[in-house]
Amino acid sequence: MAAEGTKENPWKLKTPPLTSDYEMYKDVKDGKEVIMCIVGKTTLIYDLKCLTDLQAMLKAHGDWMELGSADEQKPAKEGTVEAWGRSENNPNGGWYGLKKGLRGRFGMYIPPLMEKLGLAEVTHDARGNKMRAT
Repeated sequence: MAAEGTKENPWKLKTPPLTSDYEMYKDVKDGKEVIMCIVGKTTLIYDLKCLTDLQAMLKAHGDWMELGSADEQKPAKEGTVEAWGRSENNPNGGWYGLKKGLRGRFGMYIPPLMEKLGLAEVTHDARGNKMRAT
């Protein structure tokens, strides 16, 4: 069987409230390692280094952090994973989402992958989910 996390064998994930299914896999786009996120017929793209950067930030934070998922066009709640994922103060200097118009939802789709990879714990409530580094 092919390694998990490839286009042929993507990670099968659920959003933090466990209400929607989606898939992710590693790829290379424009010479950059990325995570392709397939939600229905929509494809979002995130910089692969977000996984190690987010885990390091969560370890430094030392406690649970609210996810605060929001679309790119909407402001992210301060102090959330979503706000960090688009902040000029993160190691990336801004958005980890790479597809203009679809750069948001970092706090919705990246945490379950980190949980699957053993990099973080994520709560699975109907709303207000949080994560912390493992």
